[in-house]
Amino acid sequence: MHLIFNAVAAGVAALLLSAPAQAQGTLRVAITASDVPTTTGVPTQGLEAWSYAGYPIFEPLVMWDLRVTDTPPPVIPWLATEWAVDAEDHTKWVFKLRDGVTFHDGSAFDADAVVWNLDRFYKEDAPQFEASTSASTKGRVPVLKSYEKIDDSTVAIYTTVPVTYFPEVMTSILFVSPAKWEEVGSWEAFAGQPSGTGAFTLAAVDRTSLTLAKNPSYWNTERAAKLDSVVVYPMAEATTRLAALRSGQVDWINVPPPDGIPSLRDAGFTVATSPMPHVWPYWLQTAEGSVFHDVKVRQAFNYALDREGLVTLLNGAAEPAKGFWKPGDPRFGTPENDYTYDPEKARALLTEAGFGPGEMVPVKILISTSGSGQMVPLPMNELLQQSARAAGFELEFSVVDWGQMAAIRSNPDSPEMQNVVAVNSSFTTADLTWFFFSFYPTNWPNFDHPETTAMMDQYRTDFDMSDEDRVALMANIHANLVDQAPWAWIVHDVNPKAFAPAVQGYTPAQAWYTDLTTVYMQP
Repeated sequence: MHLIFNAVAAGVAALLLSAPAQAQGTLRVAITASDVPTTTGVPTQGLEAWSYAGYPIFEPLVMWDLRVTDTPPPVIPWLATEWAVDAEDHTKWVFKLRDGVTFHDGSAFDADAVVWNLDRFYKEDAPQFEASTSASTKGRVPVLKSYEKIDDSTVAIYTTVPVTYFPEVMTSILFVSPAKWEEVGSWEAFAGQPSGTGAFTLAAVDRTSLTLAKNPSYWNTERAAKLDSVVVYPMAEATTRLAALRSGQVDWINVPPPDGIPSLRDAGFTVATSPMPHVWPYWLQTAEGSVFHDVKVRQAFNYALDREGLVTLLNGAAEPAKGFWKPGDPRFGTPENDYTYDPEKARALLTEAGFGPGEMVPVKILISTSGSGQMVPLPMNELLQQSARAAGFELEFSVVDWGQMAAIRSNPDSPEMQNVVAVNSSFTTADLTWFFFSFYPTNWPNFDHPETTAMMDQYRTDFDMSDEDRVALMANIHANLVDQAPWAWIVHDVNPKAFAPAVQGYTPAQAWYTDLTTVYMQP
């Protein structure tokens, strides 16, 4: 990964010609997305975009506490001050809303606003219904069944089945102003002048950037923004982001190229990492007819991947993964398989699965050029291709833009999947929503292990279980998943970001999201 700095810097300069002059308190950020995230309360471009076009502008009923750094962030009250599951009906959750909160346009946040927003996603005949964001939200919150206003400050939300972790699920629904939408008349118009309740407002958006401005009337005074503004640029190419930071065009970049990290530190830039709950895997298609239908082949593939080599490639900006959770997590359990790079063991398992001596197993994988949580996917996948070949697997890549990675939710036989048997799509491990989405029988890989599914059902529906028993149950679930290997567990991200010396106040939360309200620029 050589840096052609002058040419790249020239390209960056052309891209940023329209950038506003840097003012006191303005942070300029380059993210890994290939396009500007949408600004209607359901950001596109992956979870990375939620830190810049989601949570800063719009807010959920309950929120991750991104100022906690020593553990994964807990869920805390936000637009709702309290919530509880009904003692008699475990599909009913009652949320008490915070008094006195207004949207950026001055209209009230209340129970009517909550119902209106939920209608946007779940009521197809509502004027504000939007098919695209409905599909996205239902993917994140598939268990929401219905809802009702109890009074101006109280709503009840019903789930399809009892869900013990439902408050975590509700971090994925952000609330926008019904009054502003009624005023402008369409979601396209709303995107240009959105109204939420967040610490920032949207000051400007165009095809190359979006600009956030501090909300001077923010309801949560203890968590008000310190910055005057934030300008966000999508830059999918890692070397372009590096050039932008070095040349002073931006102050902060996500995922600096690994070979640039030492020189950045030598030049006085800060490169920050944190033990982020995030995994970079291959999803394996386990349906009958796929090469990965056989668990022995899935296990062999896990022994065919050089995780330590990837960590070296990334200059330490990753950790080897041996499961969805990390080995030090009490939920990791005691699986029988401890996946290391072991080509001989991989070959032996392939022999048990019926492959002849020297026979290569073809594996076509859908990968992206960049994108939210994808780190530097092209060189990473090239290294894995080399290590897998020595263990009996011939990897072929179908390379697409990050936006097309949504195909992981498509029918495996759909044209969008391009006949792949694996997908390289990274995921947060902080939210049990994604855990159940990934491994319950309705997932893309068609993974269905009855014993594991039964334990997942118990975990999801048993409200009387002690915390200790709940951790033990999850450890058993996870041990089964490691051994059944519906994914190839590869590396955990450590959330690398690089800052100019003027950037201060960054909070390294163990989360995929970033709290921009703690950041400020030192003159």
